[in-house]
Formats: sequence, structure tokens, C-alpha cells
Amino acid sequence: MPAAVVDERSAYAAGVERLLASYRALPAAAPVRLAKPTSNLFRTRRKAGAPGLDTSGLTGVIAVDVEARTADVAGMCTYEDLVAATLQHGLAPLVVPQLKTITLGGAVTGLGIESTSFRNGLPHESVLEMDIITGAGEVVTASPTENPELFRAFPNSYGTLGYAVRLRIELEPVAPFVALRHVRFRSVAELLQAMAGIIESGAFDGIAVDYLDGVVFGADESYLCLGTQSAESGPVSDYTDQGIYYRSIQHARGVTADRLSIADYLWRWDTDWFWCSEAFGAQNPGIRRLWPRRYRRSSFYSKLMAYEQRFHIGDRIEKLKGLPPRERVVQDIEVPIERCAEFLGWFLATVAITPIWLCPLRLRGDEAWPLYPLQPGRNYVNVGFWSTVPISSSPGAVDYGATNRLIEREVGALEGHKSLYSDSYYSPQEFDELYGGDAYRAVKRRFDPDSRLLDLYAKAVQRR
Repeated sequence: MPAAVVDERSAYAAGVERLLASYRALPAAAPVRLAKPTSNLFRTRRKAGAPGLDTSGLTGVIAVDVEARTADVAGMCTYEDLVAATLQHGLAPLVVPQLKTITLGGAVTGLGIESTSFRNGLPHESVLEMDIITGAGEVVTASPTENPELFRAFPNSYGTLGYAVRLRIELEPVAPFVALRHVRFRSVAELLQAMAGIIESGAFDGIAVDYLDGVVFGADESYLCLGTQSAESGPVSDYTDQGIYYRSIQHARGVTADRLSIADYLWRWDTDWFWCSEAFGAQNPGIRRLWPRRYRRSSFYSKLMAYEQRFHIGDRIEKLKGLPPRERVVQDIEVPIERCAEFLGWFLATVAITPIWLCPLRLRGDEAWPLYPLQPGRNYVNVGFWSTVPISSSPGAVDYGATNRLIEREVGALEGHKSLYSDSYYSPQEFDELYGGDAYRAVKRRFDPDSRLLDLYAKAVQRR
């Protein structure tokens, strides 16, 4: 066994010991949480009470098995570090979420998606087994055959059934480049029809499609972004400097071509946090030239956003302008592809946030996952929208969740689901029906009998 692998395994084993020691050091009955200063969640975090679990030493890639196309990965390893390790071998995880600092454990317990999801499903579907520290302070292995009920309930549990300490995942071969085609459509209905055809055939105009997502700029301007793996060397675009990726997608008519290295393709959305860096001035050419490249990344923008939320800077500015405060509408939802045009028509007329990200999805397997029960064999579209809207208010009655509640109702009416990384407003009964309440409670009783971890509803839903 190579020395580097031995070192990684030793570091991992030492990290597990520190993790367990930090659990044992917690006051009796104290809530269990991770000690981590940052998060990719977009909902208010409760103030920390007792110290969190020590996750140092659980942030690396333990080993890559090139022949088996698998990797053993510590739960707190970021996709940035994971991809850097696997690309050295011409391999990549089956689904790489868009933002570099999302952790593998976070993507599995909180779900993730990207442009391979139309053929590879969601990140948890490529997990072969996991070691999980439970609320009872035990590290247990979960797989399709060992503790299978925990294995299947873990996705979408958001750390309320335990935290992934180690995950073994499948990998797939990737070429060094991605050839891109950006195809313009005059209506979202036409785009969705083309998307459905690509999901079924794996090709568009006779050319294989390995990566598939899209952007809606308006009712009459939307694009599919089609990526095809390529080994052919040659010039590539760079959107980590002055160029901005999402702006390169737009054109007057037909199809435009582009080309990226595989690494730059996987992180094409991270540099400008999709398009949200504009809120901080990072897309202004004059400011961008002075903005250090190391700070052109989603993790830095999220820190700025957290600072804004802490001090309500945006609302203060709106008040100075004589305007009402704004409601944050930061959501990803899934609706069946045959209902997606209906949802987008309603959304553009009612909420009017653009651009909108589209990412098709079909589960890999033939069995539903209980806490996020999408139907196997059915095509869905993830619709992502991240902005704010003015709050309609009367004196003494400001409703900060009105638009989000409207979206929740519309998504439910269209047989869809909403991700739980941001603000949610469901009643306990609605939440139970949507997110596998009975299955969740059965696993919770077994692996967190003293409720040392938060309840999923308490963690995910904003109290009213």
C-alpha cells in the first residue's frame, strides 16, 4: 500500500478518535452538532450552545481505487478537494454539486444536483456505504445490506440522524475537456420538450450529451447548455478572470459553441455563485479587476451574505430609500418535467425573479428514498431561483414569508418537492406527508433514542 494512502488512513483513524472523544466530552444530554464555522445552508442558524464535535482530520480523501473506480472519502471533505484528487486519475464523482465548499457528507445528507443528474441521479445514489456517527455517539456502517433503514433514510435528513464520517462512492471516467453548445429557445415549452428528448436519447442533433442544464432569462429567452466530453486538445475559455460564465450563454439566435477544461466546467458556476456575485459588485468590470481572484468564489460571497443578514444591511438601505424590506427567496424545487412549463409560467408571472437555473433529474435506481420520495423512472426538473422580492405590508404586519409560502403551495399542487436548505414554512402535517415522517421517526428512535440531534422539522422549518 503506498505511503500516502497509509498516511491518509492514519489521519482518518486519528480524526475518528478525536470525533468520538469530543462526543464523550459533551455535557450529559447536551445537543450534538458539528463544530464548523461555515455552512452552505441558507436558513438562520441557531446560536451554538455546547461545543460542537471535532471534525479535524475528517476533511480529506482517504483513498482512490482506480481499478474499482471508487473512493473512500472523509465526510467533511469538500468537493473541491475530492475532485482535485480524483481528476489526477481521470475520474470524477458521478454528480459534482456546483459549489466548491459543499462537502460530500453534506451533499448526501442534504441532497445535491448537477448537470449529470439526468443520467446519474443524486449524489447519495452513488454511495456504496457510509460510516455514520449517530446521536447515541456510536459509529455505525450503513449500506444497502447493513443498517439499510439508516442508509435509505440518511439522504435529506440534514444531520438529524447522524453525520457521515466516511463514505465510499462510485467514480466515473472523464475526459480532460468539455465541448459546450448553448442552444436558444423562444419558449420554455420548446426547451422542456428538447430536454425530455435528450434525457431519453442521451443526444441532441446526433451528438452525445454528457452534461445537461439550462437557464431561463425570460419567457421568450431560455437556453439549454449541452456538454460533451472531449479528449481533443486546443484553446479553452476561462471564466475565472474577467469573463462571466452565465453571460457567455446568451446570444441572439441558434447555437453557440464553447470549450472548457473539465475542472473549469465542474466549477463554472462557483466563480460568480451562478449570477449572485452581481449583488456585491463583483461583475462590474472596474471592480472585478481589483477583486482578488482568490475571493471570486462562492464561499467568500456566502460570508458576505451572512454578514448582510446579521446586520440587515439590505433592509436598512431599502428603508433609506423609503421602500419596504425585501423577502429572501432562495430556493431549489423539483417538479415533474411535464408540469415544469406550468410552474415556470406561474413563477415568471407571479414572482418575476430571473435568471432561473434548470437541471433535469431522474433517479438511477428503481426504489424511492423515503425522506425525499421522488418517483423512480420519472423525469423531474430542478428549478433554482435565488434573489429577493419586495414585501407587501400594512402597518405593524410585515409578512416575511408570503412569497415562499405561495411557492410551496404551487410546487405541492404540481406534484413537486422543495429542497430544505433554505427557508421553509410547512405545517407539521404537511411536512410529514412530503418528507417521510413515519419512516423518519422509526429510524430516529433507533439511532438517536435520546434525541441528542435536532428533529428534522425543527431544523428545517422556520417557526412562525
